[in-house]
Amino acid sequence: MNESELLRRALDAAKRAYSPYSHFCVGAALETREGAVYTGCNIENASYPATICAERTAFSAAVAAGAREFEAIAIVGGREEDILSGAVSGECPPCGICRQVMAEFCDENFRVILGSPDDFSVYTLGQLLPHGFSKNSM
Repeated sequence: MNESELLRRALDAAKRAYSPYSHFCVGAALETREGAVYTGCNIENASYPATICAERTAFSAAVAAGAREFEAIAIVGGREEDILSGAVSGECPPCGICRQVMAEFCDENFRVILGSPDDFSVYTLGQLLPHGFSKNSM
């Protein structure tokens, strides 16, 4: 799937975010090597550490369905009113915990697509998590 379409899927997921506290919505669309796409949104909790990021929601759905090999993830995020209107501006990079989860399943060449369907950048996981801790570190 091309980057723009994957970002559209991420934007659709962001519109389903549960973010009553921050009003910051994030969506992720994770593509497997076979071409299947799993989406996720952030799910906030009054106890902030219990919040689940969109990226980890997408990985959890994919792994629960049996997927283990991934090509790319597209991430869209922003203020609730912007997301709901489709006015995405700027990049929403994954947090450190999400980068670490990506490293569990993906190599350094895994693509991370940030931005909007019309204006985006593509990074590798190696660029976003240099010297990351992985199973090869054990």
